[in-house]
Amino acid sequence: MKRAAFFAAGAVALSMVALTAPSHAQQGVKIGLITTLSGPQAGTGREMVDGFNLGIKHAGGRLGNMPTEVLVGDDQFRPDTGKSVAERMVQRDRVDIVTGVVFSNILLALSDTVLKDRRGVFLINSNAAPSQLSGAGCDRNFFSVSWQNDNVHEAMGQHMTSAGVKRAYLMAPNYPAGKDALTGVKRYFKGEVVGEVYTQLGQTDYAAELAALRAARPEAVYFFYPGGMGIAFVRQYAQAGLVQQIPLFGPSFSLDQTILPGIGDAALGVYASTYWSEKLQNPGNEKFVRDFEAEYKRIPSPYAAQSYDTAMLIDSALKQSGGIANKDKFRDAVRAANFTSIRGPFKFNKNHMPIQNYYLTQIAKDQQGRLVMDLKGVIFASHADVYASECKMKW
Repeated sequence: MKRAAFFAAGAVALSMVALTAPSHAQQGVKIGLITTLSGPQAGTGREMVDGFNLGIKHAGGRLGNMPTEVLVGDDQFRPDTGKSVAERMVQRDRVDIVTGVVFSNILLALSDTVLKDRRGVFLINSNAAPSQLSGAGCDRNFFSVSWQNDNVHEAMGQHMTSAGVKRAYLMAPNYPAGKDALTGVKRYFKGEVVGEVYTQLGQTDYAAELAALRAARPEAVYFFYPGGMGIAFVRQYAQAGLVQQIPLFGPSFSLDQTILPGIGDAALGVYASTYWSEKLQNPGNEKFVRDFEAEYKRIPSPYAAQSYDTAMLIDSALKQSGGIANKDKFRDAVRAANFTSIRGPFKFNKNHMPIQNYYLTQIAKDQQGRLVMDLKGVIFASHADVYASECKMKW
């Protein structure tokens, strides 16, 4: 486990060093940021840390105007490791909030450790939001500041239907988020699914799958492969000569800034559904993108954006509640979501999942020749997930 300062850069590093020693004379907040910082998926975790650090910087170095300590733990892309890190943070380090988990299988492995702790620890996550925690399994101390797993995929399912696609081939890794992904696509795609393939999580050789895909002769392919999996898949798809034959559609986290530099021009023209883009035009987002590029010398990804929003949400809730000691008051403040999201309109549903807009983007080049998600329009406005009706929480 490492302090957040270890991963920060420049001025943020100095700020975070100061934050690791809160005054005992003041009430403070201790946050455990558990994310993937090892292996081919490490880029996603780096984005989570950097986005959260920038949020703290924009909040003046203190969330809720109080001493803030952030512990960063590497789950190593392993559910058992993620659970062990959560146990140390909750039981030994006594964190108040856990955030940052990228992968749904890891989140599910550690969620009981966090949510069943008698101190009332909050799991305010900035990425994974599986169906298991969205419906009957919702929890009063679990919030998703990103989306519900199905939602981004639902948006592309709707776009593919609107675009007149009749026969589609679907691919995703075989883990909870992969299954949620294709469930979401199928919920709104009204054409024929001619193939539904689940590959091994972490797989990077798709030769056999691409041969089967070609033989099925679909009109379009929808894929969900985050991190290194996405780089490998799209590059091999292009190398197989399929890009010009069968259009590719995917979610933002298979075509974002953790992936695009590794794919290169093979990604040009591919459509991606998203809830946030570096091209969204609002003052908060423009400042976030500008400052992130200045701080970290790269374009932010959606992972960084939602982690930044998580820091801003926590900041607003701490200010409204006066701290985290009164759990009920803090929970109500998180539910109120009195912050300005950089992605546009944002509020929580009764199951603590976001209600927000989903956009269509297409991969293009900006004026500097960099690959970006260029906005094309709104697919869904104020879109909610389907699991909320199964959640029995009362606000």
